[in-house]
Amino acid sequence: MAANVVPDLEAVRVSMEKAVTELLAAADLPRHEIVVLGGSTSEIQGQSIGSHTSLDVGRAVLAAMLPPLQGAGLYLAVQGCEHLNRALVVERACAKRYGLEIVSVYPWEHAGGGLATAAMATFRDPVVVENVRSRAAAGIDVGDAFIGMHIRPVGVPVRGSVQSVGAAHLTMIRTRPKLIGGQRARYSRQDPMPG
Repeated sequence: MAANVVPDLEAVRVSMEKAVTELLAAADLPRHEIVVLGGSTSEIQGQSIGSHTSLDVGRAVLAAMLPPLQGAGLYLAVQGCEHLNRALVVERACAKRYGLEIVSVYPWEHAGGGLATAAMATFRDPVVVENVRSRAAAGIDVGDAFIGMHIRPVGVPVRGSVQSVGAAHLTMIRTRPKLIGGQRARYSRQDPMPG
């Protein structure tokens, strides 16, 4: 087990704000897309995933992520822990827009984790959905909680300047449309004619 790191909540907020800003610049998402957040507040503190849940850390992460996402007209989906089968907290408007099935569960520290619990307390009209049916256009994973099941094909890693938040490893992903076709396919107006 790693040594306990008492997180500087302002440093957590600053790191997450920079990460989400870089992700949004790389992904260039249109309004109403879903961005998934998965993470472990325990890992941010240098502990094993699920062992030291912190609502303060969860609130600091959300305080950094929500303003830029809301300003861009995007939905945040916050993944709960394995005890909720990775269900996600979303705004009711997101569930309605995407036809997501709302489930009956209320995340808390020991079943849902710090991020999902903080989302329930922070979102305007939060609901929990079982999944987003691989419709998320981008995501941030703090602490290797694994969010890939929620991301639509084709995922492209985003390499930003933020490598970790507290003691937790950070990864980011965006998506692009699938490239289909064969030798004669063109993928933009600028592609040369196959020949």
